[in-house]
Amino acid sequence: MKLVVAVIKPFKLDDVRQALSGIGLQGLTVSEVKGFGRQKGHAELYRGAEYVVDFLPKIKVEAAMDDDRVEQAIEAICQAARTGKVGDGKIFVLPLEHVVRIRTDEVGVAAL
Repeated sequence: MKLVVAVIKPFKLDDVRQALSGIGLQGLTVSEVKGFGRQKGHAELYRGAEYVVDFLPKIKVEAAMDDDRVEQAIEAICQAARTGKVGDGKIFVLPLEHVVRIRTDEVGVAAL
């Protein structure tokens, strides 16, 4: 089992959710986060004064899945989240050692 974590632009969340639903993924967790990568933030004007925004708003999407669905999920996220501009995001794939569904005590893939 794997945990796929994608950090994307906020306005792409609905597209990514629909793409993951389209491949049959049933559940995901979404968090509002802030960060920066190669963009290094940007400068903005507010009432005539310029200030630097170091951390940009992003969305973190997490989805647990069986190993055989990972490549399909990565492809779906990439297609849905891509704008072609700096800051489109990143995808991380982490191993999941153990999963338990609290309500039924199911474990492993059955708990997903």
